[in-house]
Amino acid sequence: MKIIVIGNGKIGQTIVKNVCKEGHDITIIDNDPDVVNQMIDSFDVMGIVGNGACLDIQKEANVKNADLVVAVTSSDEINLLSCFIAHKLGASDTIARVRDPQYIKQLQFMKDDLGLSMSINPEYESAKAISRILTFPGALNVETFAKGKMELVEVQIEQGSILDGAALFSLPNKLKTKVLVCAVERNEEVIIPVGNFTLQANDKIHVAASHQDLIKFFQKTNKMEKLRNIMVIGAGKITYYFLQLVTKSKYNIKIIEKDQALCNTFSENFSNVDIIEGDGTNQTVLESEGIGGIDAFLALTGDDEKNIIVSMFADKREAKKIIAKVNNSTLNNMMDTIGMASVFSPKEIIADQVISYIRAKANKRGSNVTTLYKLVDQRVEALEFVVKKKGKYVNVPLKDLKLKPNIIIAGIIRGNEVIIPDGNTSIQLDDNVIVITTDAFLEDLTEILG
Repeated sequence: MKIIVIGNGKIGQTIVKNVCKEGHDITIIDNDPDVVNQMIDSFDVMGIVGNGACLDIQKEANVKNADLVVAVTSSDEINLLSCFIAHKLGASDTIARVRDPQYIKQLQFMKDDLGLSMSINPEYESAKAISRILTFPGALNVETFAKGKMELVEVQIEQGSILDGAALFSLPNKLKTKVLVCAVERNEEVIIPVGNFTLQANDKIHVAASHQDLIKFFQKTNKMEKLRNIMVIGAGKITYYFLQLVTKSKYNIKIIEKDQALCNTFSENFSNVDIIEGDGTNQTVLESEGIGGIDAFLALTGDDEKNIIVSMFADKREAKKIIAKVNNSTLNNMMDTIGMASVFSPKEIIADQVISYIRAKANKRGSNVTTLYKLVDQRVEALEFVVKKKGKYVNVPLKDLKLKPNIIIAGIIRGNEVIIPDGNTSIQLDDNVIVITTDAFLEDLTEILG
């Protein structure tokens, strides 16, 4: 595919880095010549210096023959205008990064006229990730498939847990619920396990199940603690969207923000939230505002290092759950010393969405990728396929399918039914099929077969 990426900040660079691995023809456009030269040197891409919303620049980039234009500058207006021009020139599909809550409300109204195929919002998607984690505080991360019908949670096994020393085949009897352990991270190794695999303390495992079965799973493993009091550091767009998502919840939320204008904006929009004007990275401020024994602590400033430092302090003050925004993946290991810490990266969340869209568009066969998550430092992929055509894997018991190594079918969603498959389960037309694999770049379900 011919893909053009307009804007090469954190989001754009992450998209390019990941999409380059997929073997597509990529052209980047950015106003900063240093950024363009760095991207050309680092990746196998063409580069053009200029304004991506300029007609002449888009013509120079041959946008009219593009399969996809992705506009991810820091300006919503430039992104929307870039996609509008690209659509007029003849680009097949366009994706715009749109972050402003005011635009989000009217985006559906404008979408067709602008020629937008899809909009992406890193802050909103991050807020959704946070709200999912707070639903299951015993999880490090929570991903969803089939519009939330099935979920994939990451859990670390503690010493003495019911899971410590348990073989996978014994879990149905131990837990009395239908779950599937589909990936294990042990030390530096990633394992796609089989039934006789034995879990150990400190393993990080990925567990797939329906929402209700996961509730039972966390109850059985004593990790279904209710959270009520939440402290948030930073009143940016992620915090804004998070408050919108949990407006009907029973959380008591306190936000600490040093920018007076932001404090005023949040006070006007969220009357049921305590807004404190102060430096949330100052330990004295945190102590005076009651960090000791807080249920959940969210570090959402724009500075990775500050988020890590205040998270460590929150852990020292025994916060039950800690969630931190860290865009620089090289810093993630600093959070390993914190027990129940969840780390998320807005740029990686959005990159996964774009790659999912690209794989679906590139695939002309029988099953499209509708959802994609990269797990365990991008060494594992979790993909959702929709079966639209009959293939050699349809109506065949899974025990009779020869799968490639390190691939597991973690779940099948059939209508409203979530199926944790066994050897007698078969894939049918219109199923949503969840695949976990260490084999990157899958575009179609046929590729799971050996």
